Amino acid sequence: MTRIAQLLAVWFGAGLLPKAPGTWGSLAALPLAYAIAYWGSLEILSGATIIVFVVGVWASEVTSRAMGVTDPSEIVIDEVAGQWLTLLVVPPDLILYAIGFLLFRLFDIWKPWPISWADQKIKGGMGIMLDDVIAGVYAGVLLWVGQVMYLKYVGV
Repeated sequence: MTRIAQLLAVWFGAGLLPKAPGTWGSLAALPLAYAIAYWGSLEILSGATIIVFVVGVWASEVTSRAMGVTDPSEIVIDEVAGQWLTLLVVPPDLILYAIGFLLFRLFDIWKPWPISWADQKIKGGMGIMLDDVIAGVYAGVLLWVGQVMYLKYVGV
């Protein structure tokens, strides 16, 4: 089970890529999110996001213990959950997904409160996952507001 947890935690190797594993994890999340939303629905993507979060808590806990590190940078399943959460507010669209990617990375790196609080105070698998989920909420709200403003004032 440890091997499965590690495979999921590094999102099938995305977290093992050199430099900026969080960015690689977020990028790796995009095609599958697009496919789920495009050929399925946002409801299915929502369910998948919940599943990735729950599995991510377990996989992150197991993997961080096995590595002996509190929050290893190689663990990127948290970025997947946060990135998918961000994208739940928009239809599958390459431009919206690119903006969602940038917004999520901004909040994940910047870590304004309460993201920073969750990052520092909550430990284990839940702590690894929770700060990225909060970053996903921040990014999703901003993405949704931006889309509404665009449609209202520019119109399409």
